[in-house]
Amino acid sequence: MKLIDKISWLMGRVQQSLFPHLNECLPTQLTQREERLVSVLEILQVEAHIPRNVRRFRYPGRKPLDRQACARAFVAKTFYRYPTTRDLHRALQSAGNLRRICGFIKVGDIPSESTLSRIFAEFSASALGSRVHDVLVDHYLAEELVGHISRDSTAISGREKPVKKVREPKKPSKRGRPAKGEQREPAVEKRLDRQVRQSAAEAIDELSVVCDRGSKKNAKGYKESWNGYKLHLDTNDIGLPISALVTSASLHDSQAAIPLIKLSSEKVTYLYDLMDSAYDAGRIKEMSRELGHVPIIDKNGRGKDVVPMAPHEAERYKLRSSAERANSRLKEDFGANNVMVRGHSKVTLHLMFGVITLFADQILRLVS
Repeated sequence: MKLIDKISWLMGRVQQSLFPHLNECLPTQLTQREERLVSVLEILQVEAHIPRNVRRFRYPGRKPLDRQACARAFVAKTFYRYPTTRDLHRALQSAGNLRRICGFIKVGDIPSESTLSRIFAEFSASALGSRVHDVLVDHYLAEELVGHISRDSTAISGREKPVKKVREPKKPSKRGRPAKGEQREPAVEKRLDRQVRQSAAEAIDELSVVCDRGSKKNAKGYKESWNGYKLHLDTNDIGLPISALVTSASLHDSQAAIPLIKLSSEKVTYLYDLMDSAYDAGRIKEMSRELGHVPIIDKNGRGKDVVPMAPHEAERYKLRSSAERANSRLKEDFGANNVMVRGHSKVTLHLMFGVITLFADQILRLVS
């Protein structure tokens, strides 16, 4: 079944069966915004990735909280752009429709703010957001032919103190050819050379993920700096995020390119890699071609004049704006500009809730 057919069937079932049933059960009629949230939750099915808590009679005491309802609540937190867990907790207590949509029947069923924070930590340890995203991409796009993958990164400001870099003293190297019989240490292998023969998981494990200080030029050419992380995103033609990585802010964009190419190639079949001049490296182009793609990368002159793209390449390169729009929506609409948690795993989960919510919202835009 093609993507548009899957979406049409799902939305037909939601609008014809689910909305009328909810309007009968809920205290008040669903608003347009609440209907949108219900549709997003139906697409994500985040509760399917969490086992339901079962209380056994031989373990007396308080009944374990339903993690499935908590997962739906965290999606609602992203959807409604609540900055903190406290804001989410207050909204669940005051809004009867939201509480029941998430799965809490009574106000007394809502866990405390501290408990919600502990549950969020559990979800981050199990990489819930990444698992849900992988299933979404497989379900909706595995059978589709994707034309272009647009690759880009965006700054993520953190609330942590940046880790200080420890610079290793450079060993003085002798100039010229080695003398007869002289043994010199072999040159250190570059990361891009190493990534070519590594799997995607092995290459990702080597990337720095600590909170540190990064800097890059903005669209107007001015240098910007921030403390925190960097989100690397692969986006398809219609703005659906295919792969996402969260690394240290100081990591250069090119260091995440080969892992992303391999990661996205395992998930979908696509034709073109669209990247800006930060990714202009021979190894990246070679890996793209080796996996059956056509790399279209803006030239990095490194201070020299460059030959402009061919006209047909320049036209395709314009489609790379889908990655910039996805990054913009993540920041403005889905919480990437307001990270209130600390630690790489929690920051990743916070951002991945935004990525999967963006995925669902983009799908809904196709049928609206």
